[in-house]
Amino acid sequence: MEEMREWKHRKSSTSSSIPIPNSSSIHSLDDGCLMHIFSFLSPIPDRYNTALVCHRWHYLACHPRLWLRVDRSVKDSSEPGVFPTIETAVSHARPGDTILIAAGGSHLASDIQIKKPLCLVYYFYIGGGELPDETTLFCSRGSDSALEFMSNCKVANLTVKAELGCCLLHRSGRLTIDGCILQCESNPLDYLSCPIVSTAASGPEILTSSAKSHGDSVSVSRTRIEGGAKAVLTSGSLELQRVRVIYARTSIFFWFDVDRK
Repeated sequence: MEEMREWKHRKSSTSSSIPIPNSSSIHSLDDGCLMHIFSFLSPIPDRYNTALVCHRWHYLACHPRLWLRVDRSVKDSSEPGVFPTIETAVSHARPGDTILIAAGGSHLASDIQIKKPLCLVYYFYIGGGELPDETTLFCSRGSDSALEFMSNCKVANLTVKAELGCCLLHRSGRLTIDGCILQCESNPLDYLSCPIVSTAASGPEILTSSAKSHGDSVSVSRTRIEGGAKAVLTSGSLELQRVRVIYARTSIFFWFDVDRK
């Protein structure tokens, strides 16, 4: 009996000294599992930074299932997730998708309606660009706006230029504008131009607290606004609030909200 106990003790001490592979490591997950986890990360900067970890993570974090890309230089239209125009990318996007605008050149954007939650981003690492104004969304004369929003959306690091009319038209939902450049060209009809126009909540006003916190609104941060009669024009029940302006050496940056009165 004594020998049996001693043998069991030796066996348990020997097995405990053998290193056990860490099966709980995130690297042990298959590609589908990792990609599903990456889909919950905010596209910029979290998911983008994830792509810098290793070759495998770069492949999964940049997979077309997680991103859509607008690149005019792409010749092969069969490449998944890549589109030549913003309008095409918006029509193919699923609710919650992020559309990356590749650097360089001008993209025509005239009265593009966005009726699902989307994020439109230009990121300076993509395509080798260094400044947001290297890539411009251009709205030609005769169009009401470059982009028209009817859902919860975000626009970041983009330059939007309008000849006449407005750069961004907000119909409904929560619109976030971050780090953008909005330009209305100077012309004799400059008084008809506004970088941001909101017609949201033009119907009967709802005064519940839930409507105020989850309803229509526009949030602007770190954004240059140039030209036009005024920075923002509202025709519904929303009004300009919490305005902050910083005068830089060459530009003026705005922070403000357009929310219920």
